[in-house]
Amino acid sequence: MATRKTLVVGDSVVGCCGTLGSQVLSVGEADDLAQIFGALADPARLRMLSMIASSDEVCSCALEQPLEKSQPTISHHTRILAAAGLIVGERRGRWTWWRAVPERLEAVARLLSD
Repeated sequence: MATRKTLVVGDSVVGCCGTLGSQVLSVGEADDLAQIFGALADPARLRMLSMIASSDEVCSCALEQPLEKSQPTISHHTRILAAAGLIVGERRGRWTWWRAVPERLEAVARLLSD
């Protein structure tokens, strides 16, 4: 599982802020948000995140067919989503099971609202 490159964990950066237009972002907040937006900028990752977020958890093996991507490509995309803190994975045997991080998704939604 990938680790986040920023020192911020979970909701703490985005959650401290109001909406995007309510105050100026710090350098750390801007870096963290850029990583999130970069992860969400790919259509396959966006679909993948929606599939994971709409379930309790999803096995990497269950993402191949609906996304029409190979397992190495699935791994690449999940690694990017995990590095942005949007999903977390748990290795079970050969496969990784992914869950969305609701606090992180809610923080992004809060930031963009209004």
